[in-house]
Amino acid sequence: MSGFFKDKRIVVTGGAGFLGRYVTEGLDDRGCEKILVPRSRDYDLVKGEDVRRMYDDMKPDIVIHLAAVVGGIGANRRHPGKFFYENLMMGVQLIEQGRLYGLEKFVAVGTVCAYPKHTAVPFREEDIWNGYPEETNAPYGLAKKMLLVQSQAYRCEYGFNSIFLLPVNLYGPGDNFDPRTSHVIPAIIKKCVDAVENGRDYIECWGTGNVSREFIYAADAAEGILLATEHYEGPEPVNIGSGCEIRINVLAEKIAEMTGFDGVIRWDKSHPDGQPRRGLDISRAKNGFGFEAKTPLNRGLRATIDWYLAHRR
Repeated sequence: MSGFFKDKRIVVTGGAGFLGRYVTEGLDDRGCEKILVPRSRDYDLVKGEDVRRMYDDMKPDIVIHLAAVVGGIGANRRHPGKFFYENLMMGVQLIEQGRLYGLEKFVAVGTVCAYPKHTAVPFREEDIWNGYPEETNAPYGLAKKMLLVQSQAYRCEYGFNSIFLLPVNLYGPGDNFDPRTSHVIPAIIKKCVDAVENGRDYIECWGTGNVSREFIYAADAAEGILLATEHYEGPEPVNIGSGCEIRINVLAEKIAEMTGFDGVIRWDKSHPDGQPRRGLDISRAKNGFGFEAKTPLNRGLRATIDWYLAHRR
């Protein structure tokens, strides 16, 4: 613990959300005494005047921007316009008003969805502009990717210190288990647990199950974000991942076993798979600020399942 955060005023947008709670806990563990979380009831971060007022009220030294309108494939397909507009405008307003305010540092947290649909695995940061994102989440991914463009443009013209991070798919205790908006791990956990409790002999999952994903435990992702906040000053994007890729059908079988579901997993091929593969090159984060994920998938899944079993009611 270096003491870097102790006397700084840190605003964490989305600090009450899933990843945000891990980031604020990490700041507290580092001795940060001024952790500030703007709430949507007080500040609509899509609106420039509210963002300006937030800066005037909270007077941050550093902003870690985690707030996002986000969901799984279904939510992205239902709300492409909302996901594009609100994610774009939040980031654009926060960076612009941060520049005018004289912010010390801005940490833009993007998404792996910004990568092209057919990126070679492992995804290298240099490949981020080599094609169009996977169609089901392209509006969200492109909105977030514009914050990389803005960060680099503002660094070039104004000397504004903004960095851009690309976390892979998150999971962990406290995740969103709402079937309308959840991502793949909490969705499958809930399906399996519900099937066990209701005596059903099958569950149904979207797609073919043959695509792959990389996952990072949310506490590990938060550690990577905080290490980058303290130590990384570069203009180039940085992947935040675990370096471990797994096929979705294998993941589903693993979760079924861990939840005690011994029925059939049916794959509904009328629904899209999303991006064919996801696996990150994590060397830039390791070399740039010493980040490596610590939580193996099995241990992280066990903790996530146990949390859900304890809190689902």
